[in-house]
Amino acid sequence: MFPTIAQVALGGAIGASGRYLAGVLIVRLFGIGHFPLGIITVNIIGSFLMGMLTVFLARYSLTHFSPFLAVGVLGGFTTFSSFSLEAVTLIERGAVGLAALYVVLSVVISITALFAGLSFMRAIA
Repeated sequence: MFPTIAQVALGGAIGASGRYLAGVLIVRLFGIGHFPLGIITVNIIGSFLMGMLTVFLARYSLTHFSPFLAVGVLGGFTTFSSFSLEAVTLIERGAVGLAALYVVLSVVISITALFAGLSFMRAIA
């Protein structure tokens, strides 16, 4: 168990650093605007890479690299790639309704939870 956790942690550090650097690059190329261009760029790239990685690792029986590459590196780069993979997996299994519910609940409840966290801390701080 510990070696797997170490792989995820190392991959996460690499992915999070990549996310930061990608954000810096986007700001340098396009400036700071009103739209979160860096985040959406990272989410799209991460989701595309997650799709490629999933097929590659499965096709070549390399799924033992998933904790480091998929959960760690890509999960640290963008958790949206993991979210996208879970939604597509449900769709591919024929559970389209469940996938839609997962997407809507994830987005709505996560944003609601963020508002709740903001409100809570603003009330006590």
